Amino acid sequence: MSKPEIGFIGLGLMGSAMVGRLQDKGYDLTVIANRSRANVDKAVARGATEVDTARALAAASDIVMLCVGTSDQVESRMRGPDGVIAGLRPGAVVIDFGTSLPASTRALGEEVAAAGGTYLDAPLGRTPSHAVEGKLNIMGAGDRDAFDQVRPVLDDLGENVFHLGALGAGHTIKLINNFFAMTTANAMAEAFAMADVMGVPRQGLYDVMSAGPLHSGMMDFVKTYAIDGDPNALAFFVQNGLKDVGYYARMAREAGVESLMATGALAALEESEKTGRGETLVPEQVDFFADRFGRG
Repeated sequence: MSKPEIGFIGLGLMGSAMVGRLQDKGYDLTVIANRSRANVDKAVARGATEVDTARALAAASDIVMLCVGTSDQVESRMRGPDGVIAGLRPGAVVIDFGTSLPASTRALGEEVAAAGGTYLDAPLGRTPSHAVEGKLNIMGAGDRDAFDQVRPVLDDLGENVFHLGALGAGHTIKLINNFFAMTTANAMAEAFAMADVMGVPRQGLYDVMSAGPLHSGMMDFVKTYAIDGDPNALAFFVQNGLKDVGYYARMAREAGVESLMATGALAALEESEKTGRGETLVPEQVDFFADRFGRG
């Protein structure tokens, strides 16, 4: 059975790794320009076709995949005369792999359905290095028949592929996941900086905390920078964490509740970005807290 033709929008760190994985697995891809020209050129050199508009990309694709940063960016590529919806093939499936607002996802789902296609949300867990190996966590949601139709492709990209319910459930769970992750990461970063203030060794703090129930992968990501000096264990930018926690807080407000726990992570990430650290990696929040405490 022939493989579906895939259009991919958003060849950043994660997207380009996913495109490379799909090409390794023998899929024909269509791509459009990205901020990182090098990633598009790399995909084209391996056989991908480049087009000028999202509409042209959709017209060439059985499955359209998006891996961009914000709901606004997804909407701008989906709507309009040159958008995905305008060029959608009958029966095509559109998959948003980014971290988007659930309300936006559901609205786009209705528009895609009206155009004869199906919209799925499938945000991602893990890192670009996992994408290269096809070991992502994929939080899929939406129409079950369409999900099952594209499941073989998702299995080529992910080690753990979930179907979580109705459209928007994947993005909802991803926002809760990232709220918890960023709250934990910033708390751990402050903990290491506070150890400096109080004159106790970071290694000793880590040894005690990691020996008990507080031990987690996120703790280890931050430790790898705070103690070992390598920030790349968690290749996730502060500005992305700020966006995700902001979306989580907005989702909560739209549901009629107010998050108490998000306020601390939001404050730290907002202040960090304002001081020029938006493009640093989240484990480097240790330096943000250390500087804030006057110990940087």
